[in-house]
Amino acid sequence: MRIAEIFYSIQGEGELTGVPSVFVRTSGCNLRCRWCDTPYASWNPEGSALSVEAVFAQVTAFSGVRHAVFTGGEPMLVGELTELGQRLRAADWHITMETAGTLPPGNAVYDLASLSPKLAGSAPLAAEAGAAWVERHNKSRLQPSVLREWLLAGEYQLKFVVGDRAELAEIQELLALTGVPVPAHKVLLMPEGIESSGLRKKSVAVAEWCKETGYRFCDRLHVHLYGHTRGT
Repeated sequence: MRIAEIFYSIQGEGELTGVPSVFVRTSGCNLRCRWCDTPYASWNPEGSALSVEAVFAQVTAFSGVRHAVFTGGEPMLVGELTELGQRLRAADWHITMETAGTLPPGNAVYDLASLSPKLAGSAPLAAEAGAAWVERHNKSRLQPSVLREWLLAGEYQLKFVVGDRAELAEIQELLALTGVPVPAHKVLLMPEGIESSGLRKKSVAVAEWCKETGYRFCDRLHVHLYGHTRGT
């Protein structure tokens, strides 16, 4: 499997914010988000081909940690993660699967599905990605029936990057389309941005939207701690 990076940091987003975790970032993605903060794993995939054994060895080499995060790119494109997940679970690791929710869970092994459906504002510019990718992104970015599978399969959180209050209606419409009652505290709103100063400027507005809806505010702690840098 093609791996962009493996690193030890703290989880900066969602319900497990602050938990020391080993991140396995796969390379390759079926979307092209306009504000993607890891283009080296999506727009311009990098990385080395590693065996499950090699990745397992690197992950478990870190001492005092039992949380792993499969992320990308889009990790659900990598079938070998099932075997890796099985091996880590057997070693008593907790696994978070960070996915856009466009591909069904199938036999994926995880303890928490961190689902990040992409809203209309995520579409790339044709001048940057090309018209074909704009069309492909818009056709793929939301799959309500697939999200329903994830919501019924196990523990989950729903993270939405938001930049405009109007997107609240889009989120509510998507939740209704899944046909699954989603508790408000399972919906996390995250301000758009890749630098601490930009996130802070947008955070107050997003916090107010959370107060209106009962949704949870989701910060990006790793950005505030380390900046927009790889391996954090």
